[in-house]
Amino acid sequence: MNPKPARESFTTTTIEVLPNDTNTLNTLFGGRLIEWMDITAGISAQRHTGLVVVTAAINHVSFDIPIRLADIVTIEAMVTRTFRTSVETHVEAWVENRKTGERKRCNEAYFTFVAVDDSGRPLEILPVVAETQVEKKRYDGALRRRQLSLILAGRMKPEDAAELKALFEKD
Repeated sequence: MNPKPARESFTTTTIEVLPNDTNTLNTLFGGRLIEWMDITAGISAQRHTGLVVVTAAINHVSFDIPIRLADIVTIEAMVTRTFRTSVETHVEAWVENRKTGERKRCNEAYFTFVAVDDSGRPLEILPVVAETQVEKKRYDGALRRRQLSLILAGRMKPEDAAELKALFEKD
């Protein structure tokens, strides 16, 4: 299998926050933002794999600033790393004030998807090639994030997580 460059999976979605998207404080429901991020990340993963993908995990979600009614949200997603049947996607959300045009990063998360066939069985996928410094940093971090997730899920023993252990061992 020939690997694909990470940027081939880049996906952007832009949405205006409407009244049905907000809570009583006129700020965006966190769950609605996660839904939009999941859809955008899923498209990115599908572009990379060319297959149907299903969400397996959402990790490292941060809500940094509130998103208000009538703000414009731009969500950017790109594949960071693939494993045998799974693909990790980094997602950032940016909020733009409709009146001032000021734009700030407001949220970030990592989504993991599994490529599946029509029966829901996992399929092997193409590796990804990290080319830029940012892509390489996220690529390297993906293995540590995966190991941590597997440990927390009880599917890996901490002593088997070589990448995580290396962070804490002294030379």
